[in-house]
Amino acid sequence: MSFSRTPSVTMKLRMECCGKLRGRLGAVDVDIGANPSAEGGEDEGVDDAAVKVVDIVDTFRLQEQPAFDKKQFVTFMKRFIKNLTPKLDAEKQELFKKHIEGATKYLLSKIKDFQFFVGESMNDDACLVFAYYKDGAADPTFLYFAYALKEVKC
Repeated sequence: MSFSRTPSVTMKLRMECCGKLRGRLGAVDVDIGANPSAEGGEDEGVDDAAVKVVDIVDTFRLQEQPAFDKKQFVTFMKRFIKNLTPKLDAEKQELFKKHIEGATKYLLSKIKDFQFFVGESMNDDACLVFAYYKDGAADPTFLYFAYALKEVKC
């Protein structure tokens, strides 16, 4: 996973992350030493098929949400802005207020292209994560509001 802050003027609040479709093991075949076919039983076996998942969705246990129409999205954004703004320091509040309108307009223009995700807690006041496919890409790109994330030094 790679994160990048995007230089776009209207999206200075955005962080992008490219997801990858990968296999996650399905059932696990455990060998307990028995041989059912030698004992006259049937070897039922296990379905070894790996389940295909997007790494970001799987790792962060994101939950997909129903699509928004434009009116629902504007309502969500108003509540999100109202809840996030007081949590930012004065300098970040100014930058956030300066760029959030352009970011909202950008997101509204592409609303039909997005899948919406929230965290495992499914908290209504939490930030949305937006996923879309860039120009026919096989793997999705995820958008986050940078000011809604906590940076952790590794």
